Amino acid sequence: MPPALTLQTPHLSDYPQLVQVWEASVRATHDFLPDSYIELLRDHVLGKYLDAVMLVCCKDSTHHIHGFAGVANGRVDMLFVAPTHRGQGIGKRLLRYAINELNAHTLDVNEQNPQALGFYLHEGFEVIGRSETDGLGQPFPLLHMKLIPTAS
Repeated sequence: MPPALTLQTPHLSDYPQLVQVWEASVRATHDFLPDSYIELLRDHVLGKYLDAVMLVCCKDSTHHIHGFAGVANGRVDMLFVAPTHRGQGIGKRLLRYAINELNAHTLDVNEQNPQALGFYLHEGFEVIGRSETDGLGQPFPLLHMKLIPTAS
């Protein structure tokens, strides 16, 4: 990853950009979600979810956000990387920060998002359970994951 990228706590003024990153990421990886549901979720992200977590974002030297993560109660509640910046180590950097600095060891991932599932499995998580519905009770199954303890 280019050294010009830094991890920092976003400001309230960054929320519109966070939502843009969220929506672009969701549209690139969650092709199973209808547009109307993405729009509903976008309103929840901006109005509720961003304020409910400890946020960290990855910004470049021009203050453009490339990705962000949100953690609450030891769980990664959100981790999104802009589609144009995927595959550059940003997601891994945000996840490692969430684990090492924010003490996150669990997360949920949409079962229908194989790219994210593969990423978390590769990063040391294992599936420990499943729910038939998402957090809003909709029929989008979630896989519950936990970080596998390492002997280090």
